Amino acid sequence: MSQFLDDLRWRGLIAQTTDEKELATALEKPITLYIGFDPTAPSIHVGNLVVLLVLRRFQLAGHHPIALVGGATGLVGDPSGRNEERSLNSSEIVEQWVNRIKLQVSSVLDFKVASNPAVVVNNLDWTSPLSAIEFLRDIGKHFSVNQMLSKDSVANRLEGGISYTEFSYQVLQAFDFLELYRRNKCTLQLGGSDQWGNIVAGLDLIRRVEGGSGHAVTVPLLTKADGTKFGKTAGGSVWLDPEMTSPYAFFQYWLNSDDKDVINFLKVFSFKSRAEIEEIEKEHNENPGARNAHRALARELTSLIHGEETSARVEEAAKALFGQGDLNTLDEKTLSSALSELPRVQISASEEIPTWVDLLAAAGVVDSKSAARRIVKEGGAYLNNEKISREDFRLEKSHFLCGKYAVSRKGKRDLAAVELG
Repeated sequence: MSQFLDDLRWRGLIAQTTDEKELATALEKPITLYIGFDPTAPSIHVGNLVVLLVLRRFQLAGHHPIALVGGATGLVGDPSGRNEERSLNSSEIVEQWVNRIKLQVSSVLDFKVASNPAVVVNNLDWTSPLSAIEFLRDIGKHFSVNQMLSKDSVANRLEGGISYTEFSYQVLQAFDFLELYRRNKCTLQLGGSDQWGNIVAGLDLIRRVEGGSGHAVTVPLLTKADGTKFGKTAGGSVWLDPEMTSPYAFFQYWLNSDDKDVINFLKVFSFKSRAEIEEIEKEHNENPGARNAHRALARELTSLIHGEETSARVEEAAKALFGQGDLNTLDEKTLSSALSELPRVQISASEEIPTWVDLLAAAGVVDSKSAARRIVKEGGAYLNNEKISREDFRLEKSHFLCGKYAVSRKGKRDLAAVELG
């Protein structure tokens, strides 16, 4: 099993572990392990995907994965990596988000395999029955305040202040590890590197209460080559929920990865073998303009999260938008998803439809109508991939794809959507 750990290390997926020799020995037989996600939003994002895919790698290696969704801890708030107190959500909202995140996790883990099916649990199931007195007496007594204060997640907040609610978060997370040890014989917790202190607290609690032992593995927090935070765009986080980040936008996020990042992203996110990735890297270094590495990454991740059929559709939509395919072959759902990220002009079906020049200027693709007219003269004006040659060209209802959308293009890459309402 050291070969498995070596592969994780080659992919840059190990930040810290408890005794690695003991861990490698434990992994020679199937073990049970878990990661936790707090429902701080209706969806997990691609930053969460890093550690979730590590859990999937353990499952593929024959181990038993548990995904814990924090119905209890989500009501409290994790102070890790935060400079200020989290806003607390109602129990009804958290419950809704728990159910949505369960569905998202199911796209990554295998719940049907006979030998080691994945399991999803909710820590509210064992936390809510406890009274405050029981929790303080049976769990809280095992924690030293001095040690709790030394944890980075707490120490970094002391100057600005931290509530008792968030201060107690590490006790709740440790209690999760103890309960999964009791209920599922779970002996390994995975998490981001910012969770090391909380995970170790769980190991210590298992030792104190049950006289048992376990292991911890943390995954580095991923950053991009330019030093900016991974998983963010100008529009915010990239989510797994298709209602929050469309499959088209999800595909484009990976496709637009920086050349300096794409091979590292393949190591972190792809299930391709080391040999396959090294071959892709060789091709990428020889001809980065072909963007084969980017396409391989985008296809695999979009297929994993949204399905192969959806991935193929959005890739075809991307080609069609930029003149390399037929827009008329796209269904309304795919077309709507693809156009959702573009500058947009909405017009009423009951009014006269403006000219192409008017629409391009209204979408903000150019600064003025005179600039739009100049584009027509220079041969760079397109509607639905058909060249526009007249400055007074006016759209008709027949131009609208699916009876609703038209696509204006300036040159090769500047697009705008026109929606008929």
